[in-house]
Amino acid sequence: MIGKNGIRIIYGDNPRQMVKALLEAIRPEEEIDKGALIGIKPNLVVAKPSSSGATTSPEIVAGLIEYLKSKGRDNIVIMESSWVGDRTSEAFRVCGYEELSRKYNVPLIDLQKDKYSEYEINGLGINICDHVKKVDYLINIPVLKGHCQTNMTCALKNMKGCIPNFEKRRFHAMGLHKPIAYLNKLIKHDLIIVDGMNGDLNFEEGGNPVRMNMIIAGKDPVLIDAYAAHLMGFGIDEVPYIAIAAGIGAGNADLAYADIVEINKDIVSRKLTPSRRVQQLARHVVEDSACSACYGSLIHALERLDEKGLLKKPKDKIYIGQGYKNRRCEGIGIGNCTSGFEKYVKGCPPKVRDIVEYMESLI
Repeated sequence: MIGKNGIRIIYGDNPRQMVKALLEAIRPEEEIDKGALIGIKPNLVVAKPSSSGATTSPEIVAGLIEYLKSKGRDNIVIMESSWVGDRTSEAFRVCGYEELSRKYNVPLIDLQKDKYSEYEINGLGINICDHVKKVDYLINIPVLKGHCQTNMTCALKNMKGCIPNFEKRRFHAMGLHKPIAYLNKLIKHDLIIVDGMNGDLNFEEGGNPVRMNMIIAGKDPVLIDAYAAHLMGFGIDEVPYIAIAAGIGAGNADLAYADIVEINKDIVSRKLTPSRRVQQLARHVVEDSACSACYGSLIHALERLDEKGLLKKPKDKIYIGQGYKNRRCEGIGIGNCTSGFEKYVKGCPPKVRDIVEYMESLI
């Protein structure tokens, strides 16, 4: 079992096996009654495959379903509502969820077609799709990725797929942050499994994927999002709905409170297949056998620095990868493999914010 303050991270390149190992470590079935209705809420915001960095990998959901069924918890539905302008049915097909449904006999619930009811919190009425409130155990499976309006999206914002389309429009009219926070006070997350395999660098709809090869699990969506923001190089103040959600009691945003355990490390180097944007950022990098989680952290950090107009200023080359173990180069090293450098950022993998702060200190 995992406590409310627990965050568990696993690294690798086989999401189906990774999520099973993660679940074996936290054993969620111990708090799910047999026969309970389990709802899985992925992020299928658009009809694009997970390789785009926009949507939840069907391999993660397949591993989750296989695990739950092996423990006798087989009353499962998958629920989602794509963004306004896209059809959820098309996203189910393109993203591989129709195939999942057939293979595992798990119904797909199109929340765009669902009935809804209004709930009130602190004087704000919010309409929520009825199927969301019918499940006994809700598993939220967001993608860790950037967002052009809120800087990032993860557990809290993924619940926006649980409201009808007209309510999504109203959320935008209200400025997103307050209604997102309040929605998460009305919807109870029982388990969050974050797809951190291949999230987009900047945009919710994909196109600039950054391979991180990690899956993160926890029970507190606010704590998960605070950790996700840290991974992406953002402060809590740069993602206002996190602090608002914490302020109304939807969770805890203090990472000092978190019990963070990495189950393994992404120690296997692999061929990187960067998008054009990632290639642009990587022109500053000299790479030799870098692990994808470490390389992904660096790319996110370079994007944050570029947003601040600082990326053109460093004169030193940036080195990363296992090929730099026990070596000393004139430049900036990223990760523990470059500990022989005079200037390097600690971590295996290092956090994005640590890289950003260190690079800023040198400029």
